[in-house]
Amino acid sequence: MSSAELAQLITLLRSNDLDLAATPAKARSDFSTSIGAAPVAADISFEPLTLAGRPALASVTPGARADKTLLYIHGGAFVIGSPSDYRSLTGELGRAAGVRTVSLDYRLAPEHPFPAAVDDCVAAYRALLEAGNKPADIALAGDSAGGGLVISTLVAARDAGLPMPAAALVISPWVDLACTGGTMQSKQAEDPSITREGLQAMAALYLQGKPLSTPLASPLYADLRGLPPLFVQVGSAELLLDDAVRLAGAAGAAGVPVHLSIWPNMPHVWHIFGFMLSEGRDALTEAGVFLGTFLKQ
Repeated sequence: MSSAELAQLITLLRSNDLDLAATPAKARSDFSTSIGAAPVAADISFEPLTLAGRPALASVTPGARADKTLLYIHGGAFVIGSPSDYRSLTGELGRAAGVRTVSLDYRLAPEHPFPAAVDDCVAAYRALLEAGNKPADIALAGDSAGGGLVISTLVAARDAGLPMPAAALVISPWVDLACTGGTMQSKQAEDPSITREGLQAMAALYLQGKPLSTPLASPLYADLRGLPPLFVQVGSAELLLDDAVRLAGAAGAAGVPVHLSIWPNMPHVWHIFGFMLSEGRDALTEAGVFLGTFLKQ
């Protein structure tokens, strides 16, 4: 670990004025200014496309297999974020896995509340299958709220009778919109990125009066039986640490092959900062090995 790199990142994150409790317009603008500014390698090629009626952005790195697809569901607490904001992360994750990545621009709350995002993600997965992609040639991945959407998508797809993809990766997943995890309190001072109040504000915009423990919104409360192999990555400095730990426990109890990787001292979705943090690059490599194990069979 480079303590200097991490200290620099923590200082950067604490100076960021992104406020999840702000108006959606301001939060979206601030998010794009911060996360969207991550450097993008020159050898990553991007192609806009349409998937199940929604915009999407495909990315390919040199040597990536075009016959394998990683469907990426971006974070942003269901209200902010876009495939463009996540170009660096999705491109580098695709590089690590050696496959093409397709990042979905699902509908955002409050304009499109739950279950719009889940419906869009399931429709996108269905569209990949209907286009002739084999389930074994597809994996799902997502971060934060997008990690929760990955699990919700898998549950909804299973219930709809769709075959499961090869595997799924979730990074710093938000799977309990009721925010009941113990680390929501114990990691308050340590987490430089998000607050419980901000998450609660976004959950209210997304659910608009529906119960916080609705299973397809908070998949920690869903039946997880029959899901594909799952890899959960989370940092120890996160409010969402308990979400990740409890998700892995619930998946394991449901018979799902699951691996939980807790990175000491890492903040929320530290992978995004791989351009300045060696642990970010290492975490992408770890995730790529997991995805590649299933997608390259």
